[in-house]
Amino acid sequence: MIERFVSGKLKSLLGYFPVTAIVGPRQVGKTTLARLIVKSIKKESIYIDLENDKDRAKLEDPILFFENNMHKCVILDEIQRMPELFPTLRSMIDQKREAGRFVVLGSASPDLIRDSSESLAGRIAYIELSPFNISELPKRKEKQQIHWLRGGFPDAYLAPSDELCSDWQMNFIKTYVERDLPALGLNVDRNILRKLWQMIAHSHGSILNMANLGKSLELSINTIKRYLSLMEAAFLIRQLQPYSTNMKKRLVKSPKIFVRDSGILNHLLNINSWEEMEGHPMLGNSWEGYVIEQIIQKLPKNTEAYFYRTHDGSEMDLVLVQANKVVNSIEIKYASIPQLTKGNLLAFEDLKAKNNFVITPNSDDYLISKNIRVCSLQTFIGEYL
Repeated sequence: MIERFVSGKLKSLLGYFPVTAIVGPRQVGKTTLARLIVKSIKKESIYIDLENDKDRAKLEDPILFFENNMHKCVILDEIQRMPELFPTLRSMIDQKREAGRFVVLGSASPDLIRDSSESLAGRIAYIELSPFNISELPKRKEKQQIHWLRGGFPDAYLAPSDELCSDWQMNFIKTYVERDLPALGLNVDRNILRKLWQMIAHSHGSILNMANLGKSLELSINTIKRYLSLMEAAFLIRQLQPYSTNMKKRLVKSPKIFVRDSGILNHLLNINSWEEMEGHPMLGNSWEGYVIEQIIQKLPKNTEAYFYRTHDGSEMDLVLVQANKVVNSIEIKYASIPQLTKGNLLAFEDLKAKNNFVITPNSDDYLISKNIRVCSLQTFIGEYL
């Protein structure tokens, strides 16, 4: 069993809030984690899968069911399938307000799980569970290489062969295209949806151009914007926003777009082995997205992530901000001996961060100037984040 780094935080939330929501993509391990953590509160639990007809039948009269299980921790899986339950949960909590009464699991962001924020305000806490982070994996030779290639979904990363990993990823994409995304409101021809996902993969790490996506798919920009928002709310893609400052410079205003899980990205790019990855033209962009995702998963709650680019050539892959102040400027290079561009050096000067980093796959940890440090991804997460 691989211990998840959010376990401690989840135990804390369960010990204080009546409802704790674990959100994240399908098959990321939410159910396994919930069942494991609930044992720590020393309270009998009952599990209800809202995609299972037999379990849904138990909630034909939800008030009666919850009253009969008043002293148990009720785990409700795939809560976005029955958002109408939230007002009932509020009523049950107000009758008996105590910690750890409900754990709700959802494959959609809190904003997309309708009614939850309004109905359970002050009663619910959210925690996001992502695919395995590099820092969660046991020490083994080439773990970063395997993790980058396969991604962090448990069944993909732990598959006994690359072929079975690829089969799992194929079925994951098929399920989302044919069932999960339509259920979240993305009602579009499955071929268009699959093509959109593949186009995003080929744009991974680039500035988002909605006009080009719309033209290729014969869809309006507003339609593309809505589709991307739903895919982001389902934890499948990330739109990294540009950092804007008060400097008198023309800044790029469009976000960068990424496929969040590197294994799903590789499958969409038809990369099935490390040798194919090393020779692929998307290698640098893939490394950038992989590093960004691993770092964002581990960020403190009060830290926001951006990228920085100006029209005069200044650019920085990742900018970490706390209280409107840049604390870390990070350039990501797939090289053993990284070479900074003029644009990178200008960006370091513009941003004036307390700490500046260049992150590579396996570099030693050293300074290349007074305030610019080179290190590996694992060193950065373990020692500087």
